Amino acid sequence: MKNIFRNILTASVICISMNACKNLDTVPFVGQSSALVYQDPANYKLILAKMYAGLAASGLKNADGDVDLKGYDGGSQSYMRAYWYLQEFTTDELVCRWNDPGVPDLHFMNWTASNAFTAAFYSRILFQVAVANEFLRETTDDKLSSRGVTNTQDIKNYRSEARFLRALAYSHGVDMYGNIPLITEKDQVGATLPKQATRAELFAYVESELKALETELPAPRTNEYGRADRAAAWMVLAKLYLNAEVYIGQKKYTETAVYAKKVMDAGYTLAPNQKNNFLADNNTSKEMIFAVNFDGSDTQTYGVTTLAINGSIGGAMNPADYGTEQKWGGFRTTKQLVSLFTDKNDKRAMFFTNGQTLDIDEFTTFENGYAVTKFSNLTSAGVKGKNAQFADTDFPLFRLADAQLMYAEAVSRGGTGESTLALNLVNDLRKRANAAPLSTLSTNELLNERGRELFWEGHRRTDLIRFGKFTSGYNWAWKGGVKDGKDAEAWRTLFPLASGDIIANPTLEQNKGY
Repeated sequence: MKNIFRNILTASVICISMNACKNLDTVPFVGQSSALVYQDPANYKLILAKMYAGLAASGLKNADGDVDLKGYDGGSQSYMRAYWYLQEFTTDELVCRWNDPGVPDLHFMNWTASNAFTAAFYSRILFQVAVANEFLRETTDDKLSSRGVTNTQDIKNYRSEARFLRALAYSHGVDMYGNIPLITEKDQVGATLPKQATRAELFAYVESELKALETELPAPRTNEYGRADRAAAWMVLAKLYLNAEVYIGQKKYTETAVYAKKVMDAGYTLAPNQKNNFLADNNTSKEMIFAVNFDGSDTQTYGVTTLAINGSIGGAMNPADYGTEQKWGGFRTTKQLVSLFTDKNDKRAMFFTNGQTLDIDEFTTFENGYAVTKFSNLTSAGVKGKNAQFADTDFPLFRLADAQLMYAEAVSRGGTGESTLALNLVNDLRKRANAAPLSTLSTNELLNERGRELFWEGHRRTDLIRFGKFTSGYNWAWKGGVKDGKDAEAWRTLFPLASGDIIANPTLEQNKGY
């Protein structure tokens, strides 16, 4: 079902490891050395599997001593979990009552450059880049020829996927940090301090890489599930262009519409029931474009879906109703998100309200705020996943509904496209949810519809920034650390570069405000 991650069981014998790599001055090594590992072509797919696994897991094991990044909590440093923290905890979609150092600061919008969660994701981006770079250095035509490796077509495919994963990581760097070091396989490791790139330079680099990969990645829906194909690259491009006005001050809505339309024409179809995209067998959904895979047996990790499921269960909730035995009692949502569901028939309003208050008077009390039931470790047939502690549920990083909403927004913002199609695409989602159709697409309604369709899927912070409602213009419960919410500093649309990287590399310039 999820073959790419079954390779991790074998990869654990090989054991890729790396130091904290906060300034990318260390070389990932495998066993005794990269040279020994790359002598055997059978290892190449295992190393690729490690790159994909980096999105889901903190390392080869959950234990703090056997993780990719030293100095960060082993359970919470996986790529998508760290990404989800920053995209959700800072918005109206999620309130976390846990008092782990740095967690309340995210919702209160008073994080600093030493915040463990902003630093962990920054380091995770650089780690993903470093592993991809090393793989690309070791799989050049010259290197393969010198080893007598002949199955070069498979390896060329692996190289294109490594480049995609690197571009994906850098696209998140553009979005969250703006100006970070740009390192490729052409840079000699440790020769000089990594040079900081501007947001515009990073944007151009990601764009060029993804456009090159359009002809190199497998055609849509032809790769193994959980591995990248051209449609995944189109989704990253569409998102890059949709946010270009924020990133580089240029409107690229026509380009957004073009790439979103490529995805829509690639043969994906909406799942008949939207809920099926968030269940333990969501790998069967034909709506899924690129998912981060989880498996309660083969890849046991406290990654993002295990976190989202177990963390949102508390109060009067029965864990068995969600395919788990865990009841972490951490996450609820604000009344501002709940209020988006003005149509009471909208099935996307997946909240647990029994014993929960709509208002959050006490930030650390789980019963204050509605609980969210979007993700579950039950299958569509109501059978629990393989493991009651670790979820089988994959994280839907990109799905068709998002492509439809991006097309609709791009056309509504002036991009070249079909306005009637744009409206129909939104209403297709509403029809599936049993909500009444819209007659027009206002800017505010587009943001609200993204909230209704995509909440808790790691989009909200970026969306609020693009619509000008993240730091000011819209407040939600406990934003800024006060019950009714308050405006935050405008510069918080970017997170700080990790303070440890600033110390290690004094050529780096910290983002404004930090």
